Amino acid sequence: MCGIVGVLGNHEAAPILVEALKRLEYRGYDSAGIATVNAGKLARRRAVGKLVNLSDLLVHEPLAGKAGIGHTRWATHGAPTVTNAHPHQAGPVAVVHNGIIENFRELRAELAKSGVQFVTETDTETVALLTHHYMTKGAGAVEAAKQALARLEGAFALAFVFDGHDDLMIAARKGSPLAIGYGTGEMFVGSDAIALSPLTDRISYLEEGDIAVITRSSVEITDANGALANRAIKTIQIDSTRIDKAGHKHFMAKEIAEQPAVIGQAISHYLSDTGEIILPGAGQDFSQIDRITMVACGTASYACLTAKYWFEQIARLPVEVDVASEFRYREPPIPARTLALFVSQSGETADTLAALRYCEGKAQSIMSVVNVPESSIARESDLALPIYAGVEVGVASTKAFTCQLTVLFLLVLKAAHDRGVLSDADLADHISALRALPSIINTALEQNTAMRDAAHRLSTARDVLFLGRGQMFPLALEGALKLKEISYIHAEAYASGELKHGPIALVDEDVPIVVFAPRDALFDKTVSNMQEVMARKGKVILVSDAQGLAEASEGVWCCIEMPKVPDALGPILYAIPAQLLAYHTAVAKGTDVDQPRNLAKSVTVE
Repeated sequence: MCGIVGVLGNHEAAPILVEALKRLEYRGYDSAGIATVNAGKLARRRAVGKLVNLSDLLVHEPLAGKAGIGHTRWATHGAPTVTNAHPHQAGPVAVVHNGIIENFRELRAELAKSGVQFVTETDTETVALLTHHYMTKGAGAVEAAKQALARLEGAFALAFVFDGHDDLMIAARKGSPLAIGYGTGEMFVGSDAIALSPLTDRISYLEEGDIAVITRSSVEITDANGALANRAIKTIQIDSTRIDKAGHKHFMAKEIAEQPAVIGQAISHYLSDTGEIILPGAGQDFSQIDRITMVACGTASYACLTAKYWFEQIARLPVEVDVASEFRYREPPIPARTLALFVSQSGETADTLAALRYCEGKAQSIMSVVNVPESSIARESDLALPIYAGVEVGVASTKAFTCQLTVLFLLVLKAAHDRGVLSDADLADHISALRALPSIINTALEQNTAMRDAAHRLSTARDVLFLGRGQMFPLALEGALKLKEISYIHAEAYASGELKHGPIALVDEDVPIVVFAPRDALFDKTVSNMQEVMARKGKVILVSDAQGLAEASEGVWCCIEMPKVPDALGPILYAIPAQLLAYHTAVAKGTDVDQPRNLAKSVTVE
């Protein structure tokens, strides 16, 4: 969740660290801090809240030095306070950390017996104190850090700097991502390539259990077994990691507007000019698959639920969808000829990665749908399918969700064709409709004013219900999640037919109900459920196409018209009003759209 960065440079480190942290603030913004080594002396500055508070502090209390580490925090152990903010320092060592040290209590108890005093509530302080403890026993900086790392259990990405060593940094990774950037007489460390892209385009990724001893002129990496390990250095595309709002008020608004373009890019990467669906490498033969297990968290799990409808209806493949945080603890059996499919924007989601590792050696093959091709989940999959959404900064996922759906839909079409249940002619029709989708989404975005007006009505509500039927049910779940995430309004989603089995008791004149109801095969049933709500004074916002609104809009509170689209593509199109309703509601309420409270973009801890 947290973002970490390190610099061994030729220029003052503090402004470089702060600028890199700006690119990582999507990972957490409870507090931030940096530490530098200047003339052999460690010093640090920390501030609670967003990164701008640290920037203000550094104006009044600057830090000199060309070596340093920085951190932007999503709080796990300990409240967001200056005392609990990173970097943590113990004597001559300072540490920044992303992850959770699971055995920190045992280590604290052991250190306390040796007279070591603690000043924070965090697990990370234990790492600094343990390293210092080994240094007091005679170990040098590198050896002390390695001894401390050997004692740690849990997930972590760590960077160490030391008093008296202005050309030394130690980085380690277990469970949380960490990249090393190679400059000219300079070296960098970051939670991901986004942080490092203004500094270098040459990146390597540490693997599980790696420890890197870094100077300005060298990197020595040892693997989990202590053997020397070379990690491939790759050249990244700087343009792909650009972060700016491009004239929009918020990153979320920009990313919503980018969806026609990025969906078009995703389609073009997987479709040949002749309409053939092309997967990377050896691809996947779905005729050898009897069932699919799909695993993800949050918004990605709703993409999986949508794909379940597609796989079962179009490809006739049974699908089980699990929330990653529960999956491996059920210890589910994985039958032969099962494809395990994992969906994650970052490719580093801790629960999803753990679920993937549970399936290793059990599933016939492991596939992932990710936005970061070099991520842990991608590297550990037999086949990784990038979604080509580009960098997504807004914490509430928008373009990544629709690109996930697009790639999953293409996968469904391939599966159906491989299995002989979709003819060449029907495949061509689906592909033709998919190619037209970016233009249709552009048309949907033109309804922004209607969605803003509806959102202003929602902004005064305490509770909102979302309804959908069939493949619109996962979309209702996504709409409710978006509204909760950024407007802090309590929202729930139900399959329309389930409303009468209890939740309808919540309905009165103060409860708006958003109904996603394209004029599809289930339209009449959805409208019937909507009428039950309206009979109890519920205020309905009906989202449908022109035909649906003509048939069912009488008496509703508000209407939002969507273009007509083939039924199968409805969830991708109707994601637009789900996103814009949440966005405009949050703007109307004055909440922080891009960095909502208590949330972080990349969830790298369980």
